[in-house]
Amino acid sequence: MHNVLLIAKREYLEQIRGRAFKISTVLLPLCILGMLVAMYFTGRHADSGKHVAIAAESATLAEGIKRGLVDDEDSKFIIDVVAPATQKDRDALLDRIRNKSLDGVLSIQNSSNGSPTATYASQSAADFRTSNRMEYALNRSLLHERISASGFKPAQTEALLKEVTVENLMVNKEGKAAKSTGMASFSKALAMAFLLTMPILLYGLDMARSVIEEKSSRIFEVMLSVVRADDLLTGKLLGVGAVGLTQIAIWVIATALFTGSALAAPLLSGDLDLHFTLVEGIFFPVYYVLGFFLYSALFSGLAATCETAQELQMFMPLAIGPVWLSFGILPVLLNNPDSVWVIAASLFPATAPFVMLPRMSLETVPIWQLATSIGLLILSIWAVLWFSSRLYRVGILMYGKRATLPELLRWLRYS
Repeated sequence: MHNVLLIAKREYLEQIRGRAFKISTVLLPLCILGMLVAMYFTGRHADSGKHVAIAAESATLAEGIKRGLVDDEDSKFIIDVVAPATQKDRDALLDRIRNKSLDGVLSIQNSSNGSPTATYASQSAADFRTSNRMEYALNRSLLHERISASGFKPAQTEALLKEVTVENLMVNKEGKAAKSTGMASFSKALAMAFLLTMPILLYGLDMARSVIEEKSSRIFEVMLSVVRADDLLTGKLLGVGAVGLTQIAIWVIATALFTGSALAAPLLSGDLDLHFTLVEGIFFPVYYVLGFFLYSALFSGLAATCETAQELQMFMPLAIGPVWLSFGILPVLLNNPDSVWVIAASLFPATAPFVMLPRMSLETVPIWQLATSIGLLILSIWAVLWFSSRLYRVGILMYGKRATLPELLRWLRYS
């Protein structure tokens, strides 16, 4: 045990003093924060400053649509109204789109059945946000006209069309309902997924590169004269894992200080009112440690079979695949946290660290699922350690060629 702690201390101090640790500790949370802020503001003000035109046969309808768009605080359109519009006017507006002097045209024409037809032409096929805003404003204006035509006074019409805002609440396991903001929950789930993914993969692959470098320099031959191979692997895992926990602790303290400051008050409000619970704070390091040991143990054993870092690249899909799968599950998770696919991903050991915590930020996860997830991770770590330690014992002293599958099977029998 003394040798294990000495190796862990060496790995820990070497990593902590490195430039990569300092840079990643500062840059990673800043990048994630910048991404979330950029997503929020670009999504909220994506239509700001767009120059659009409304072409309709009815000037009253066109002006009603314009008022609806102007009243929308999130969209600050520059709006031209052409009414009554002829076919020549519509063709001229399309030419302006081609010349890029206009971003889009909402064209409304009367039909024989009494219900108008509408089209929205723009420079981009993905301009669906503006199209949705146009559709909402058009339908509201039409409804306003139809109600007024039935004899209702303007004040009565406005009262009928007055909207009701739905407040989102989340019911916890005690049965109490607390305010929940969709944007905040999405941002928190995304941030937790990134904050877990990056350290686990970065430090796991760093472990693998460290094994290859020490194997290439033959330093293992000296170290194995005083310690066993299992102690060497265990010490490296503990040392590098402690580095990741130190980094997470720094992030937690910095986040607590930032959220309590006056600088964060304007940002973390409204739709971005983020709150992390005590349960999330407890399980975050738990899933980090389990995920780190699972991936690091696997890649340490595989790295011992490689001669160069280039050879290690062929094992990259084993790390990237579960991460892609986890982030692919996120849209399903956001819409339905109780989906069978989400539950399966939060229990499957390779994806559990990246899915369970974001899921916890969106709903109250049953205790049995948390216990099963952690239990399966622990069993998987034991199995991977058994596999990797046997490859590690033989592989770190093998030089000259890439190990084939039959050779790997022989190594498992040798050890």
